Amino acid sequence: MNAIAFNDVTKSYGDVLAVDGLTLEVPVGRTVALLGPNGAGKSTSINMLLGLLRPTSGEIRVFGDSPSGAVARGDIGAMLQEGALIPELTVTETVEFIRRLYPNPLPLDDILRMADLTDLAKRRADKLSGGQTQRVRFALAIAGAPKLLLLDEPTAAMDVESRRAFWDNMRAYAAGGRTILFATHYLEEADENSDRVIVVARGRIVADGTAAEIKAGVAGHAVSFSLGGQSAAGLDALPGTTAVEIHSGRVTLRTSDPDATVDGLYRKTTLDIRDLQLHGADLEDAFLALTKEA
Repeated sequence: MNAIAFNDVTKSYGDVLAVDGLTLEVPVGRTVALLGPNGAGKSTSINMLLGLLRPTSGEIRVFGDSPSGAVARGDIGAMLQEGALIPELTVTETVEFIRRLYPNPLPLDDILRMADLTDLAKRRADKLSGGQTQRVRFALAIAGAPKLLLLDEPTAAMDVESRRAFWDNMRAYAAGGRTILFATHYLEEADENSDRVIVVARGRIVADGTAAEIKAGVAGHAVSFSLGGQSAAGLDALPGTTAVEIHSGRVTLRTSDPDATVDGLYRKTTLDIRDLQLHGADLEDAFLALTKEA
């Protein structure tokens, strides 16, 4: 069974088309990163999954049911960018209030531990930092033990240590066979914490696969070596080379074919090649190339 299915879904606001014929399936138990520039349709898609927005056309199914039906059963938990906490309530009171709305919630102590809130249990919501507030939002999202968790920029305002702890807890939650869909601008988070990456631009999917597959599909490789005082003349003519960059005596050759470029370095130049390094495209390179093309 699929946890999520979009079938030719569109969403328009007047003349603005936010989601344009989106079709995708997410099987149960997958962790999927949804990437895209601002205005790409990520938040609109998440809001439609939650039943907060209706598609203009097309169909959305969550565990074979409508989004509203899945929400009513408690199958979906969400951590959105908007939404204030009740300032007078403590962390424990806030989490306990939400967990009592569900038929089979997680134990309170487990929720606090997974959200790294045990030491903040008695603190009032109006005394929390931005990162701590995000952790409370995460606690509320998992309170009902949802089978599908939707996260929109979950680590915004968190420091590095809190972000690392968050993803450790997220992986532990997902390990129980749960499905995770998260939107983020931190591309390294998508690279490290998902088993599938979907890139959207202008409401359409422009790439879909593992992070490694998406990076491999982009011509963003580089060959670098120590140039020293040698001349860089002719390096731009080497096979596959698209750009030559020189900084502090080190040259970097941007290339679409690193093997051909390295072969050309040794066969077609008389340079003394030292400290040769090959660099693959990272997810940021792929993201920028894909969204620029779109």
